[in-house]
Amino acid sequence: MRIFDFDKEVRFMSLRLPALIFSTILIVGSIVSLAINQLNWGLDFTGGTVIEVGYQQPAKLEQVRQQLNDVGFGDAVVQNFGSSEDVLIRLAPREGVKADTLGDQVLAALRSAGEQVDMRRIEFVGPQVGDELTEQGGLAMLVALICILMYVAMRFEWRFGLGSVAALIHDVIITLGLFSVLQLEFDLTVLAALLAVIGYSLNDTIVVMDRIRENFRKLRKGEPEEIINVSLTQTMSRTIITSGTTILVLLALFFKGGALIHGFATALLFGIFVGTYSSIYVASSVALLLGISKEDLMPTEVEKEGADQEPLV
Repeated sequence: MRIFDFDKEVRFMSLRLPALIFSTILIVGSIVSLAINQLNWGLDFTGGTVIEVGYQQPAKLEQVRQQLNDVGFGDAVVQNFGSSEDVLIRLAPREGVKADTLGDQVLAALRSAGEQVDMRRIEFVGPQVGDELTEQGGLAMLVALICILMYVAMRFEWRFGLGSVAALIHDVIITLGLFSVLQLEFDLTVLAALLAVIGYSLNDTIVVMDRIRENFRKLRKGEPEEIINVSLTQTMSRTIITSGTTILVLLALFFKGGALIHGFATALLFGIFVGTYSSIYVASSVALLLGISKEDLMPTEVEKEGADQEPLV
């Protein structure tokens, strides 16, 4: 009796070549954008001053930018913060000028048009603190990847391990590429989301790899590509439920969470799509290209002591 009918399984691996070409294009494009455009570092990393002001009516951002430009703040980044009446202004570090002084100058410029503007908050981050955060954030991501590499090396056969690591690198580079291409602000919340994407992608990949390894040992018939298709189909319902419920929460954060966590929700939303895709078409495809076979995953038989001796009559 056949346990699985291969004809009814989704043939994911039949699209592995187009998927790998597509992933390669995305990775190359992301690396080129990171080299040319780089990342739009947030205040957490660059240092500077953040000023939040409130208007009585919806603020006209173009007018606010022009008012700031007229008094020498042409480099100011102006955006709405939560509502159309709240405006967030980011200023680059200025030597010898205190944050309170900058705040007074900005407030005076905005009130010059006769509008009532209230100061909500003002924050200052020094350039030295920003450099330390950049270094520590990079080290945190590097340590996380090294620890994951060690875990995967002990947990799986080396072909699966390389596939898992390739999927993680794929997810990180493409997510960074999205922020580079769109010039979205990259701050500490986005870095936290990127680390969460690494964990999510690894968890999804481990579930898939475990099922593939189990089916390689269980099924007596079938080529490696067929067994991988069976395994991916069996885990698809779990993947859809897990990803779907997570996406629902993130959509609520993305549309209703406000400007503070907008970047966090964006990184996680995109990372979940990329992580699910890489678990299917990157990790599994790399293992298949490296020549994974049933013999590589069969448990080694332990020879018992005295097994080679002839039985006593």
